[in-house]
Amino acid sequence: MEATQTRRRFVPAAGLDWLLPLYDPLQALLGADAARRELLEQARLEPGQRILDLGCGTGSLVVALKRRVPAAEVVGLDPDPKALARARRKCERAGVAVRFDRGFSDELPYAAASFERVLSSFMLHHLGSEEKRRTLAEVRRVLAPGGSLHVLDFGGSGQHSDGLVARLLHSREHMRDNLEGRIPELMRGAGLSDASEIGGRGSLFGRIAYYRGSATPGAAGAA
Repeated sequence: MEATQTRRRFVPAAGLDWLLPLYDPLQALLGADAARRELLEQARLEPGQRILDLGCGTGSLVVALKRRVPAAEVVGLDPDPKALARARRKCERAGVAVRFDRGFSDELPYAAASFERVLSSFMLHHLGSEEKRRTLAEVRRVLAPGGSLHVLDFGGSGQHSDGLVARLLHSREHMRDNLEGRIPELMRGAGLSDASEIGGRGSLFGRIAYYRGSATPGAAGAA
């Protein structure tokens, strides 16, 4: 069942709508498959967990999730109906069952404490600072006590230049928090504990980094 659709604007997966057919080839150039495998290792996934892929795009991460942990309940959310259509076809070809919802990361259509894990791959850099804050507050709300958020995105503390992606596909405003190493700070502001950058690697398009934060029982979320 899809979330309520809206007329809100969004940044497509590849930055521009007409580039969507090139998104998966661009991800291959980025080395995204290896980067996503590391993200899944860090998330410590287990059978029976409820897992949300926030900004699932064309579905590469959810396919990898279900192949890794077939008994997990996996949900992919994205505002782009064209990307979701590609994601559904990708899951059908892979023979995996995933629920897809259309919606926005800062207005999650899920009850509190709905997921043990929230993962996000190359999505946060699409959002401005205020959208990032609202998104992370929503992540904190939907995480079950003891659950955790795991993020893979551009930037990080070792970033020294905008990189090709920042210059060509995304606005400086959207990339600023990533490039200036502010993601852990934003995560802590949303009520996620132990928020930190936990490594990174270089890529053709600039540095990519991993982040983690947890929903410690009793910790307050951001207002």
